[in-house]
Amino acid sequence: MRLVLPNPGLDDRIPSFEDLKRMDKEEGGDRPKWDNKAQYILTCVGFCVGIGNVWRFPYLCQSHGGGAFLIPYLILLVLEGMPLLLLEFAIGQRLRKGSVGVWRAINPYLTGIGIASMLVSLLIGLYYNTLIAWIMWYLFNSFQSPLPWSQCPLNDNGTGFVPECQRSSTTDYYFYRVTLNSSTSIVESGGIHWPIVVCLLAAWTVICICYIRGISTSGKAVYVTAILPYIVLAIFLIRGLTLKGAFTGIKHLFTPDGVEGTGLAFIVFTEAITKMPGSPVWSVLFFIMLFCLGVSSLFGNIEGVVVPLKDLKLLPQKWPQEALTGLTCFIAFIISLLFAQHSGLYWVTLFDNFAGSVPLLTIGLFEMIAVAYIYGMDRFNEDVEFMIGYKPSFFWQASLRFTSPLIVVVILAFYLVTLGQEEFTYLVWDPESEKFPALASVPYPSWINAAIFLLAGVPSLVMPGYALCRLINHNFSVPLNTLDNGSERLKRCDF
Repeated sequence: MRLVLPNPGLDDRIPSFEDLKRMDKEEGGDRPKWDNKAQYILTCVGFCVGIGNVWRFPYLCQSHGGGAFLIPYLILLVLEGMPLLLLEFAIGQRLRKGSVGVWRAINPYLTGIGIASMLVSLLIGLYYNTLIAWIMWYLFNSFQSPLPWSQCPLNDNGTGFVPECQRSSTTDYYFYRVTLNSSTSIVESGGIHWPIVVCLLAAWTVICICYIRGISTSGKAVYVTAILPYIVLAIFLIRGLTLKGAFTGIKHLFTPDGVEGTGLAFIVFTEAITKMPGSPVWSVLFFIMLFCLGVSSLFGNIEGVVVPLKDLKLLPQKWPQEALTGLTCFIAFIISLLFAQHSGLYWVTLFDNFAGSVPLLTIGLFEMIAVAYIYGMDRFNEDVEFMIGYKPSFFWQASLRFTSPLIVVVILAFYLVTLGQEEFTYLVWDPESEKFPALASVPYPSWINAAIFLLAGVPSLVMPGYALCRLINHNFSVPLNTLDNGSERLKRCDF
């Protein structure tokens, strides 16, 4: 006997196989679609392989055991990541809706999963595009010889080099003091750093232009943004392996040793570039590669915000795609000014640590429970067979039913327990610190708990919160035909 929770009306909320065939014929010309399979595959690759693979993953690997970190990573990739990827691709393709529409069709009480996904996409997109702004700054400054971070600047009277730079390193100084002009605390905002504001505006403008017509424009952009990084990485790999000491570098990859955190791509890699002949050329190639990786990732994030906004029907439905995309990017740019302060680096670190951790775990857990025990694995298997010609193997079915949800619960429990036992600290650039030029570890202020709750708690709680809100309001609601405007829709959780 298979455990499937009661879900009345499901057959009426999702299209049948016959309906899908008819829709392909009747709506094929009107519905946005990829020009070919290559665009779809490249878009998926671009979303899955992003700037985090160059900026975030290496320092996480080094700070958690070096090459040994790859062992649990690969295990969880097979037991957790791949089943979730299959689930999301398959259920989205079967129901042909965005994140809100899919879960609302399975059961209206699951709409909160889509809302949570939208919030996480927005939060991650905010600081990811800030990284793109930093990349654009470095790219613009790469067209110089020598590179501006290859030597310390002169002091005000021109009699020597800046002491702060001489005490640290040229790449450290350029990142923390020239690029970001970082304050010594997250509490000290220091005002707006205008060069980063300009780069942020340029970054959000590029994203808006590339996505403003939906997949009709982003589908063409991925030919460059998804392919070029691999060409550049291959060039760097070949060049790196031919340099003296290449074997030592490979050996170091598997040696546990904590590194520069969010500054890895902007400090370690930039310093390596300065050692290479023709460094400006290599610098331009490197930051073009990072730019392409970042832009291709953000296409998915913007899609994860724009489509749910349309599905929620909180904005006028007559708005064209261009207007909705433009409004989304404009609001995101305004919020991103938080990262353009002199304390912006510390806010990026905070978002990186909490916006994409607990919320993603809880969303994945709810998605697997929803498909396996509310939508039904038998129905899901039939859907996959209809789309690709055969059912998922026993491994995929067992993973989605038991293994993957159990792993998420265990990881989530250990993460929360560990988090509760540790003091929240972050690294700051402080020339007055005794440890300088190493970054100083300082505790977060007490009010940061409120910010962490907004980043991690709200997206996680919106899923059960929405279901509870809908249950209460539908038990004590007024007739639906008396409620027409958006504010009343919010009050009764009916979107």
